[in-house]
Amino acid sequence: MILPVLSYGHPVLKKKALNVDPDYPDLQQFISDLWETMYQADGVGLAAPQVNRSIRIFAIDAQAFVKDHPEAEGFKKLFINAEIYHEEGEEWMFNEGCLSFPGMREDILRKPEIRISWVDEDFRPHDEKFEGILARIIQHEYDHIEGILMVDRINSLKRVLLNRRLNDITKGNVDASYKMLFPLLKKRKK
Repeated sequence: MILPVLSYGHPVLKKKALNVDPDYPDLQQFISDLWETMYQADGVGLAAPQVNRSIRIFAIDAQAFVKDHPEAEGFKKLFINAEIYHEEGEEWMFNEGCLSFPGMREDILRKPEIRISWVDEDFRPHDEKFEGILARIIQHEYDHIEGILMVDRINSLKRVLLNRRLNDITKGNVDASYKMLFPLLKKRKK
C-alpha cells in the first residue's frame, strides 16, 4: 500500500524515533509499504517518520546513483534501530533532495565516512563502514530517525531566504507526483 509522505512542518518529522522490536504490529507489511511508497515516489531512500511512523526504520536503494558512483550498484538495504557511532573525514558538499521537501534541493555538508550498526528485517545484527555517496544517503535517512531535517543542516541566512518556499511546502502549495500530507493545508470549501 502506498503511504502518504509527510511534508516539512509536520511535527512527527522533528521527533527522535523509537526503537522497534520484532513484535511491532504488522512490521513486515509496513516494511513492504515503505519500499512501495519509496519506489512510487522515485525516492532513493525513505524513513518511517516520513510516512507518519516515529520508529527507527529506513530503506535505501542507491541504484539511481550508479552512473556517477559505481559503488551504488546493487546497494539496497533496510536499516532497523540504526546507530551511526562514528563519522570521519573532511566534510564534502553535495546537492540533496528529500521527499518531504518536494521540488527543493540544497547543498549539504556531510562527513565522507561512517560506521553504523543496525538490524535487518530478520533482526540479524550488522555493523559496517560506508563511504562516499552510500555514507551520504545513509546519513540523510538516519537524520530522519533522529528528528533532523535537511534544512537543519543549512546555515541560518540561507534558511531565512528559503522561508517563503518552506511555508509554501507546509501549506501544500507545491507540486508532488506522489501522495503527501501537508500540516497547514487549508480544506477547500465546496
